[in-house]
Amino acid sequence: MLKLNYSGFSLEAGTDEAGRGCLSGPVVAAAVILPADFSHPFLNDSKQLSEKRRDELRPYIEQNAIAFGVSFVWQQEVDEINVLQASITGMHRSIEMLKLAPEFIIVDGNKFKNYKEIPHKTIVKGDAKYLSIAAASVLAKTYRDEYMSKIHQEFPVYNWAKNKGYPTKEHRNAIRQFGATDYHRKTFKLLPEQLKLKL
Repeated sequence: MLKLNYSGFSLEAGTDEAGRGCLSGPVVAAAVILPADFSHPFLNDSKQLSEKRRDELRPYIEQNAIAFGVSFVWQQEVDEINVLQASITGMHRSIEMLKLAPEFIIVDGNKFKNYKEIPHKTIVKGDAKYLSIAAASVLAKTYRDEYMSKIHQEFPVYNWAKNKGYPTKEHRNAIRQFGATDYHRKTFKLLPEQLKLKL
């Protein structure tokens, strides 16, 4: 069973991101503050859920959360500041979007930077331990997947609708054959042999 609260504060925000390990597209982060009576039988770490379940959960989270925010850090910025900083920046921006300022922040993973004067706690595998982080992981993942499916229409050869920009064999073969697009992260090792790509 996932826990509802870590800190004891009623306005505790959970935050998480999606897309760190991708070769293309943005890093997407979300922050969520849940009410004290929140529950859902299926809510869990987004990686443990089917796409159908995540898509069902997204409107439920948005309708029942006290506040939520979702932010995109585009691939050009990921290249400029590196993917870890992009993740933290995205989380900060999504917290900034909350209509109520949180009293405490719980963060998936082990890296974060202070956000204003608000205390925080990093929690490894937090998305499988706390409901608000799990909710943030679902929002980040569904918003990102939706975007990747949209840009798939522009470049179907990479099959982003299926691989969502992750380094699958099919994705890498397409990069090998067709080169990289503006959606690809230029600082990432797009191919194992790291050939000069047609940029």
